[in-house]
Amino acid sequence: MLRPMPTLIATLLILCALAFASLMWITRVPPHVPATVTTDPSLPQLKGDGVLLHGRTVGAQGAPLAVVLHGGPGGDHRSLLALERLSDSHRILFYDQRGAGLSERVTADRLRMADHLADLDTLIAAHGGGPAVLIGHSWGAMLAVAYLGHRPDAVARAVLIEPGFLDAKGLAAFETRRAALSRSPRVIWAGLLAGFRARGVTVDADAAKDSMVGTVVHAFANHPANPYHCPGQPYDAPVWRFGSRASEAFWSAPTAALDHMARGLSFTGPVLLIAGGCNDWTGAPLQARHAGLFADARMQVIEGAGHHTAWDTPEATQAAIRSFLAASPGSPDR
Repeated sequence: MLRPMPTLIATLLILCALAFASLMWITRVPPHVPATVTTDPSLPQLKGDGVLLHGRTVGAQGAPLAVVLHGGPGGDHRSLLALERLSDSHRILFYDQRGAGLSERVTADRLRMADHLADLDTLIAAHGGGPAVLIGHSWGAMLAVAYLGHRPDAVARAVLIEPGFLDAKGLAAFETRRAALSRSPRVIWAGLLAGFRARGVTVDADAAKDSMVGTVVHAFANHPANPYHCPGQPYDAPVWRFGSRASEAFWSAPTAALDHMARGLSFTGPVLLIAGGCNDWTGAPLQARHAGLFADARMQVIEGAGHHTAWDTPEATQAAIRSFLAASPGSPDR
């Protein structure tokens, strides 16, 4: 015998109410979201192009400058701090890009590729004027390539750790896989929980969304089908705080960056592509293709590492970079 419709509706409403109450309870403790340089003057600061950046330099004054560019867009440089050990030969500049990490939040119209390039202009000029070394990871490697086209005379050589794509063909392939993983139940569930937890975050106007999107990005990186990590190991590269608006500004129109990167492919100086041995997505096959796009490039695979070689295997990554930086122009070991 069928139940009366009102009884079914009442049962469904009760179940929904219980599910909602359960979600409210298990997400009652909000995550910690640190303040940015805008409200925390104790943070180390650098000046970009009309924006306040979280960052610092390590190493001797007068040493050749190396600028470290983190991934994302929206990440920060926390997971790249092991590169401080390169300061015995270079002055290392770390910074969180505008709208990301602990740097100042800005509106979407100030998060174009041109704005990121202007910040690099300002930073390099303020710390010796170059030619500098650029060391970029993931999106940071893509930003480095764009800068190679923007100011090739300001760059001595570049280290590119697993850029996700550098041309339209690469973007199409990357987007296909990224979209599939982003729509997986695991990632959607992580976003739902993060949304509930974020309701208690009140550090500033961007903090709640930064927390929510950062959690989703972490779940995406840790998806079992994502080779950003070696089998059986988590993707655990740490961040201080994700920049949701910086990420959205890029992914709302990723093709806008392609022209900048296309110009960078004409760079004639030495380029090192680094790939993680565990990664068959943005690892060796893709980086070998990327190496072929430059006039003077080589690739090195870091075994036992996923997408973030500088975090997974810092000593091996440092050794590869150190050897590349020490090689003379024209050396076969470059």
